[in-house]
Amino acid sequence: MRTISSLLTVLAVAASLASAALVSGRGPRPGQIKNLVTFGDSYTDVVSTGDNAIAWPVFAAQDGNLELFPFARSGATCSNNITFRPFPSVFESQLPLYFSEVRNGSLRLNAEETVFTLWIGTNDVGVNSLLVGQGGPGATVVNTTRCAVSWVKTLYDSGARNFLFQNMIPLQKTILYSADSYPNRYWTAPRNTTEWSVFMTEMTTAGNALSRALLEMLAPKLPGAHLGLFDSHQLFEDMLSNPAKFLNGTVPPNTTGAIHQCFFDINESTSDLNNCTTVTGPAADSFLWYDELHPSEQTDRNIGKAIAAAVKRTSEQYTTWFS
Repeated sequence: MRTISSLLTVLAVAASLASAALVSGRGPRPGQIKNLVTFGDSYTDVVSTGDNAIAWPVFAAQDGNLELFPFARSGATCSNNITFRPFPSVFESQLPLYFSEVRNGSLRLNAEETVFTLWIGTNDVGVNSLLVGQGGPGATVVNTTRCAVSWVKTLYDSGARNFLFQNMIPLQKTILYSADSYPNRYWTAPRNTTEWSVFMTEMTTAGNALSRALLEMLAPKLPGAHLGLFDSHQLFEDMLSNPAKFLNGTVPPNTTGAIHQCFFDINESTSDLNNCTTVTGPAADSFLWYDELHPSEQTDRNIGKAIAAAVKRTSEQYTTWFS
C-alpha cells in the first residue's frame, strides 16, 4: 500500500501554523442567514440525488426557513484538473455557472444574508480517483484538500461573506470501502478490501485535519467574512454509534446494510448486476445508507437539520466558526 508520509508531514506543518493564526469569532448572527447556496457532489445534488429521494439541502432549507440555490452536481470532484471525472466539477463547472448567473443578473443575493456551503471530497479520494491512483501526476489528498479550501477565497473575492465548509465523512464505514465489502455497482473488479479500508481511513482523516488547519489559517485573511467548519465526519460517527437516536423506521436501526443493495457475481460472464434487494415503506427510515456509497433519506434529514441549526445559530454541536 502506498505511503502518505509526505502528506502527514505537510499536515503537521500546516496544523502548527494554524494554531498561531487562529482568530476566534462568532459566525453570522442568529437569524441573519436567509439564503443557502450549495456546491458539491451527489451527497448534495438535489436533482440527481444520491439517495434517490430528497437531498439534505431541501431539508435544511425547510428547517431553517431558507431559500435554496443549488449548484452541486452528482459525480463531481473539486477539480477535473486534479482528479478527472466526466462530471461537472466545482471549479470547472459549478463555480462558472454560479458566476455566470450573477453576471447576467438571473441570480441576485444579499451577501450578508447568504451562506455558501461546500461538501466535496468523496469522489476525489474514491474509486476511479486517488484510491486507485487515477489522479493527475503526483496528485494526493493534499492537492484535493487545498482545492476545496480555495473555493472559499474564490467566492470571497467575488463578494461572498458567509461560508460553511463540510468535511469528509468516515468513508471507510460505507459498504463500498469497508473491509468486508463485496463486488457491487461501484466496483466489480477484484480488490483488497482491507487495504482499501485502511487507505481510505488515512485519506479522510488526514484530509479533514488538513482542511481544518488551512481554514484556520485562511480565516484571518478574509476581513468581514464568517468562515465555519461543519464536522460531517463527527455527525456520521454519532449516527453510527447511536443509530436509534437518528433512525426511526419500523425495523431495528441498520448501519451495515442499505436500502438498495446489489451484489455482483464475479463468476457470471455478464456484467449485469444481480441479486438486488430494496427496502420499501417506513422501514427504509431505519437505514443509515441508501446504497453502497450514499446516505439514506433519513440520514439526509438529520444532515439538513444539523446544517439548518448551524446557519441559524441555534446549535454549535457540529460547527466551529473561525471568524
